[in-house]
Amino acid sequence: MGGLLNIVLRLSNGMHGIAAAALTFIMLLTVCDVVMRFFGHPIVGTFELVGLGGAVIIGFGIPITSWNRGHIFVDFLINSFPKGIRDGFNVVTRLVSVGLFILVGWNLFVLGNDLIKSGEVTTTLLLPFYPVAYGLGVCCFIQCLVLICDVVKIGGGKYE
Repeated sequence: MGGLLNIVLRLSNGMHGIAAAALTFIMLLTVCDVVMRFFGHPIVGTFELVGLGGAVIIGFGIPITSWNRGHIFVDFLINSFPKGIRDGFNVVTRLVSVGLFILVGWNLFVLGNDLIKSGEVTTTLLLPFYPVAYGLGVCCFIQCLVLICDVVKIGGGKYE
């Protein structure tokens, strides 16, 4: 199972790199747009690119954040339980989350197919929306792998 954990960690780190690159891009784009606006020549489509980039940042950042347990936990009640009950609770919540992310990922792929069929694009730059929907769907499935790895870590006593 160590091989699976290693692969998922590397995949999550790669996705983190994509999120970091997108964040850097939208920061630079925003700064350039503000400077260019000062001179009366704003960059066309900045709003659209920042919106799409924000979706990429959030979606591609979720797996590594979950892996590192970087999100907020309110577990003062759970910590008062014995380790066995805590582990059981963590396994159940991870499995429910896997089901949720499978549904969200599947629906993002359905949305991507609908966006291809409809030909929906951004207003100014005419960029298609479907690659973002598919990318976020992939992120959801990778998040499922991270959550499954959490269950493996809990079972092996290496969680927390």
